[in-house]
Amino acid sequence: MKLNERSLAFYATCDSPADNAGFLYKRGERHTAYHRRWFVLKGNMLFYFEERESREPVGVIVLEGCTVELCDSAEEFTFAIRFGGTKSRTYVLAAESQAAMESWVKSLSRASFDYMRLVVRELEKQLEEMRYGMAGGCAGGCRGSPSSWKPKPSELERSLERPLALPTVLRASSTEVGSAVLESPSSFCRLHEWYGREVAQLRRDWLERQRGPQP
Repeated sequence: MKLNERSLAFYATCDSPADNAGFLYKRGERHTAYHRRWFVLKGNMLFYFEERESREPVGVIVLEGCTVELCDSAEEFTFAIRFGGTKSRTYVLAAESQAAMESWVKSLSRASFDYMRLVVRELEKQLEEMRYGMAGGCAGGCRGSPSSWKPKPSELERSLERPLALPTVLRASSTEVGSAVLESPSSFCRLHEWYGREVAQLRRDWLERQRGPQP
Protein backbone atom coordinates (compact mmCIF):
# COMPACT_ATOMS: atom_id res chain seq x y z
CA MET A 1 0.00 0.00 0.00
CA LYS A 2 1.47 3.36 -1.05
CA LEU A 3 1.02 6.37 1.18
CA ASN A 4 1.82 9.95 0.24
CA GLU A 5 3.87 11.52 3.04
CA ARG A 6 2.74 15.08 2.36
CA SER A 7 -0.93 14.08 2.31
CA LEU A 8 -0.50 12.15 5.54
CA ALA A 9 1.24 15.06 7.24
CA PHE A 10 -1.54 17.42 6.17
CA TYR A 11 -4.25 15.03 7.33
CA ALA A 12 -2.52 14.55 10.69
CA THR A 13 -2.32 18.28 11.43
CA CYS A 14 -5.42 19.71 9.70
CA ASP A 15 -8.49 20.95 11.57
CA SER A 16 -10.56 17.81 11.04
CA PRO A 17 -11.76 16.41 14.39
CA ALA A 18 -9.67 13.74 16.08
CA ASP A 19 -11.29 10.61 17.50
CA ASN A 20 -8.78 10.61 20.36
CA ALA A 21 -5.62 12.45 21.29
CA GLY A 22 -3.19 12.46 24.18
CA PHE A 23 0.20 11.43 25.47
CA LEU A 24 1.19 7.76 25.44
CA TYR A 25 4.46 6.00 26.14
CA LYS A 26 5.66 4.06 23.11
CA ARG A 27 8.13 1.21 23.49
CA GLY A 28 10.99 1.20 21.01
CA GLU A 29 11.22 -1.49 18.34
CA ARG A 30 14.82 -2.48 19.10
CA HIS A 31 15.13 -1.26 22.67
CA THR A 32 12.69 -1.76 25.52
CA ALA A 33 12.80 1.87 26.67
CA TYR A 34 9.55 3.83 26.52
CA HIS A 35 9.37 7.27 24.91
CA ARG A 36 6.62 9.79 25.60
CA ARG A 37 4.87 10.77 22.38
CA TRP A 38 1.79 12.77 21.44
CA PHE A 39 -0.74 10.50 19.69
CA VAL A 40 -3.64 11.56 17.47
CA LEU A 41 -6.25 9.11 16.19
CA LYS A 42 -8.10 10.10 13.02
CA GLY A 43 -10.26 7.50 11.36
CA ASN A 44 -8.20 4.34 11.00
CA MET A 45 -4.85 6.13 11.27
CA LEU A 46 -2.92 6.60 14.51
CA PHE A 47 -0.33 9.37 14.20
CA TYR A 48 2.38 10.05 16.76
CA PHE A 49 4.50 13.17 17.24
CA GLU A 50 7.61 13.92 19.26
CA GLU A 51 5.82 16.79 21.00
CA ARG A 52 2.28 18.11 21.07
CA GLU A 53 3.40 21.23 19.19
CA SER A 54 5.29 19.30 16.49
CA ARG A 55 4.35 20.32 12.95
CA GLU A 56 4.70 16.85 11.43
CA PRO A 57 4.22 13.33 12.78
CA VAL A 58 7.22 11.05 13.16
CA GLY A 59 5.14 7.97 12.35
CA VAL A 60 1.71 6.54 11.63
CA ILE A 61 0.02 3.20 12.34
CA VAL A 62 -2.74 2.08 9.95
CA LEU A 63 -5.25 0.23 12.13
CA GLU A 64 -6.44 -2.46 9.72
CA GLY A 65 -6.02 -6.19 10.22
CA CYS A 66 -4.93 -5.77 13.84
CA THR A 67 -6.01 -6.61 17.36
CA VAL A 68 -5.90 -4.24 20.32
CA GLU A 69 -5.41 -5.98 23.65
CA LEU A 70 -4.08 -5.52 27.14
CA CYS A 71 -0.65 -6.97 27.86
CA ASP A 72 1.55 -7.86 30.81
CA SER A 73 4.43 -5.47 31.33
CA ALA A 74 6.54 -3.90 34.02
CA GLU A 75 4.93 -0.60 33.07
CA GLU A 76 1.40 0.15 34.24
CA PHE A 77 -1.58 0.64 31.91
CA THR A 78 0.03 -1.04 28.91
CA PHE A 79 -1.69 -2.39 25.82
CA ALA A 80 -0.56 -3.67 22.45
CA ILE A 81 -1.54 -3.28 18.81
CA ARG A 82 -0.79 -6.60 17.10
CA PHE A 83 -0.92 -7.39 13.40
CA GLY A 84 -1.25 -10.79 11.76
CA GLY A 85 1.83 -12.35 10.21
CA THR A 86 5.10 -13.58 11.64
CA LYS A 87 7.09 -10.53 10.49
CA SER A 88 4.54 -7.92 11.50
CA ARG A 89 5.50 -5.48 14.21
CA THR A 90 3.70 -5.27 17.54
CA TYR A 91 3.31 -1.78 19.00
CA VAL A 92 3.38 -1.67 22.81
CA LEU A 93 1.96 1.49 24.36
CA ALA A 94 1.40 2.67 27.92
CA ALA A 95 -1.14 5.22 29.10
CA GLU A 96 -0.84 7.55 32.07
CA SER A 97 -3.92 6.23 33.90
CA GLN A 98 -6.46 3.42 33.90
CA ALA A 99 -9.14 5.70 32.45
CA ALA A 100 -6.85 6.85 29.65
CA MET A 101 -5.90 3.27 28.82
CA GLU A 102 -9.55 2.17 28.60
CA SER A 103 -10.39 5.18 26.44
CA TRP A 104 -7.56 4.43 24.02
CA VAL A 105 -8.27 0.70 23.80
CA LYS A 106 -11.94 1.37 23.10
CA SER A 107 -11.32 4.02 20.43
CA LEU A 108 -8.56 2.02 18.72
CA SER A 109 -10.72 -1.11 18.65
CA ARG A 110 -13.41 0.86 16.81
CA ALA A 111 -11.15 2.71 14.38
CA SER A 112 -11.25 0.16 11.56
CA PHE A 113 -13.36 0.60 8.45
CA ASP A 114 -14.62 -2.91 9.14
CA TYR A 115 -16.17 -1.63 12.36
CA MET A 116 -17.71 1.35 10.55
CA ARG A 117 -19.26 -0.99 7.99
CA LEU A 118 -20.66 -3.07 10.84
CA VAL A 119 -22.28 0.03 12.36
CA VAL A 120 -23.76 1.04 8.99
CA ARG A 121 -25.22 -2.44 8.47
CA GLU A 122 -26.74 -2.32 11.95
CA LEU A 123 -28.31 1.09 11.28
CA GLU A 124 -29.74 -0.20 8.00
CA LYS A 125 -31.16 -3.24 9.78
CA GLN A 126 -32.84 -1.16 12.48
CA LEU A 127 -34.24 1.26 9.91
CA GLU A 128 -35.68 -1.63 7.90
CA GLU A 129 -37.28 -3.07 11.04
CA MET A 130 -38.89 0.28 11.80
CA ARG A 131 -40.24 0.50 8.26
CA TYR A 132 -41.63 -3.01 8.58
CA GLY A 133 -43.28 -2.06 11.87
CA MET A 134 -45.05 0.86 10.21
CA ALA A 135 -46.12 -1.03 7.09
CA GLY A 136 -47.08 -4.30 8.77
CA GLY A 137 -47.59 -4.18 12.51
CA CYS A 138 -49.19 -0.74 12.69
CA ALA A 139 -51.49 -1.50 9.76
CA GLY A 140 -53.08 -4.18 11.93
CA GLY A 141 -53.92 -1.68 14.64
CA CYS A 142 -50.89 -1.60 16.89
CA ARG A 143 -51.13 0.27 20.17
CA GLY A 144 -48.74 2.18 22.36
CA SER A 145 -45.79 4.39 21.70
CA PRO A 146 -43.04 3.91 19.11
CA SER A 147 -40.95 2.28 21.82
CA SER A 148 -43.38 -0.66 21.82
CA TRP A 149 -42.00 -1.82 18.48
CA LYS A 150 -38.44 -0.59 18.86
CA PRO A 151 -35.98 -3.32 17.84
CA LYS A 152 -34.34 -5.19 20.68
CA PRO A 153 -30.73 -4.25 21.44
CA SER A 154 -28.48 -5.90 18.92
CA GLU A 155 -25.16 -7.57 19.49
CA LEU A 156 -23.46 -4.40 18.28
CA GLU A 157 -25.33 -2.26 20.82
CA ARG A 158 -24.49 -4.67 23.60
CA SER A 159 -20.84 -4.57 22.60
CA LEU A 160 -20.87 -0.76 22.72
CA GLU A 161 -22.03 -0.89 26.34
CA ARG A 162 -19.06 -2.99 27.41
CA PRO A 163 -16.11 -0.82 28.52
CA LEU A 164 -13.56 -3.20 26.99
CA ALA A 165 -14.14 -5.87 24.37
CA LEU A 166 -10.79 -7.56 23.89
CA PRO A 167 -9.33 -8.85 21.74
CA THR A 168 -11.13 -7.17 18.84
CA VAL A 169 -10.07 -8.29 15.37
CA LEU A 170 -10.35 -5.66 12.65
CA ARG A 171 -9.61 -6.66 9.07
CA ALA A 172 -9.94 -5.12 5.62
CA SER A 173 -8.32 -5.71 2.25
CA SER A 174 -5.41 -3.53 1.16
CA THR A 175 -7.41 -2.33 -1.86
CA GLU A 176 -10.21 -1.04 0.34
CA VAL A 177 -7.79 0.60 2.71
CA GLY A 178 -5.83 2.22 -0.10
CA SER A 179 -8.92 3.79 -1.63
CA ALA A 180 -10.37 5.11 1.62
CA VAL A 181 -7.44 5.61 3.93
CA LEU A 182 -7.46 9.40 3.73
CA GLU A 183 -11.21 9.85 4.12
CA SER A 184 -12.31 12.03 7.00
CA PRO A 185 -14.36 10.49 9.84
CA SER A 186 -16.91 13.23 9.13
CA SER A 187 -18.23 11.16 6.19
CA PHE A 188 -19.37 8.50 8.64
CA CYS A 189 -20.89 11.18 10.88
CA ARG A 190 -22.90 12.51 7.94
CA LEU A 191 -24.13 9.02 7.16
CA HIS A 192 -25.19 8.50 10.77
CA GLU A 193 -26.97 11.87 10.77
CA TRP A 194 -28.79 10.98 7.54
CA TYR A 195 -30.13 7.76 9.02
CA GLY A 196 -31.09 9.60 12.20
CA ARG A 197 -33.21 12.09 10.27
CA GLU A 198 -35.03 9.30 8.44
CA VAL A 199 -35.72 7.45 11.68
CA ALA A 200 -37.08 10.66 13.24
CA GLN A 201 -39.37 11.18 10.25
CA LEU A 202 -40.67 7.63 10.58
CA ARG A 203 -41.52 8.28 14.23
CA ARG A 204 -43.37 11.48 13.36
CA ASP A 205 -45.37 9.70 10.65
CA TRP A 206 -46.22 6.92 13.09
CA LEU A 207 -47.49 9.39 15.71
CA GLU A 208 -49.66 11.16 13.15
CA ARG A 209 -51.23 7.85 12.13
CA GLN A 210 -51.89 7.03 15.77
CA ARG A 211 -53.72 10.32 16.33
CA GLY A 212 -55.94 9.74 13.31
CA PRO A 213 -57.77 12.40 11.28
CA GLN A 214 -58.46 15.66 13.08
CA PRO A 215 -62.20 16.63 13.38
